[in-house]
Order: sequence, then C-alpha cells, then structure tokens
Amino acid sequence: MERNKIITLAESFIYQSEELVLSNVNLQIEEGEFVYLIGRVGSGKSSLIKVLNAEIPLSGGRGTVAGYELSRIKTREIPFLRRKLGVIFQDFKLLPDRNVEANFRFVLEATGWKDKVAITNRIKEVLKEVEMEGCEKKMPHRLSGGEQQRIVIARALLNNPDIILADEPTGNLDPETSEQILNLFVKINGEGKTIIMATHDYPLLEKFPSKTLLCENKKLVEVSNENEEVDFEAMLK
Repeated sequence: MERNKIITLAESFIYQSEELVLSNVNLQIEEGEFVYLIGRVGSGKSSLIKVLNAEIPLSGGRGTVAGYELSRIKTREIPFLRRKLGVIFQDFKLLPDRNVEANFRFVLEATGWKDKVAITNRIKEVLKEVEMEGCEKKMPHRLSGGEQQRIVIARALLNNPDIILADEPTGNLDPETSEQILNLFVKINGEGKTIIMATHDYPLLEKFPSKTLLCENKKLVEVSNENEEVDFEAMLK
C-alpha cells in the first residue's frame, strides 16, 4: 500500500548565503521512510536540512513538509511546522548551564506546554525511549558523547514529531557508539517516524542499508536503496 508523501520538493533551488548549492531538486519522501543524505563537505546536505526546517528559504520551485508549503509559509507558521520536526545536531546544542530535565523543560515550555505534571511525565517517557532513565538531574558535561547524543534524540522526540532531521548525528562518536545510535534510529523509525539523516559514516550505511540520496555537483540524486550495494567511500573520493 502506498504511503502518503510527507516531504516533497519539485524543481526547487537551494541557496546558502546567496550561493547556489542545489539546483532543480526533485524529492519525494513517504511517511515512515528512513533516508540517508550523503555528499562531500559543502555539497548541500546541511542546507537541504535547513530548508526543510524553514531555517533558510526555498528559492524557486515548490516544496511541502508535513503539510506546510515552504514557498508560502508565513513567519508565524514556522514554529508550528517545527513542532512536527525533531532536529538532531552533531554538536548536541544542549544548554550547558542546566541539567537534562531543565533542558527539556525549556523546550516544552517554549512550545506551549504548561501542565507541570504532563511535562514531568513526558520527560520520563522520552528518556525511557532512549534508555536514559534516571538521568534528569545530570549536567551535560557529566555525560559521555554517546549519552549526550541519546539525550539530544530524546529532546527531538519531546513533541512527538512526524519527522526527524539528523545532521551528522554520529560525527563525533566512536564506531561502537555510532552503531548503538543507529540502532536507536532504526527503532524510532520502526515506530513510524520519518527519518532523514545526513552522514559521512559510510560503514553504517552498509550495515544499516536504506534509501540513500547523494548531493553532488549541485544536484540531488538517489544512488541506492536497501536492495543494492554501493561503495560509498569510493564514490566520494
């Protein structure tokens, strides 16, 4: 059965600081898909994620994300779009002066949560989801890199988003920890979340194969899916 398209771009152009990084982009991602985004540094991966998050505008063409038209989205609508998205960064972006619980409360209160009991319960739920129960009072600097990334994933899940956008989430992690994080993404994807993950971690792509899009020469092209074998490292040398 065909699933609904949750992200579409048609004949779209993506600029970063007035420089064209991707041209004539045509993209369709269905609900519940797991999609890798690969390419050399500066090829447009992060810019594409920022367009989907309405952080930078779509220039030309058409695009929709979770029901919002990117070319027509109003400033006041952007926070509502972002509640349907969970964004995960390579460098964590946790607030260093407050513990895990306070980091999460900041996000929930900023997105309209007011009931303190509901907030506490939601924090416990997402920490359990990433196997980090009981760490509410820990400060970020007391956590390992892998633990911090699990916390960041939990933070991205707070508002039960439809889509997870992950920009190099294993870039600062060792191979064993990276594999643990990918297992967590696979689990979250299995629960129905759409995941787009920008990565240079090509051994993980081979171990966890899925639909893969390549940014190269200002184009976005599909290079593989879970039924094909591709030497990603050789492709990008």
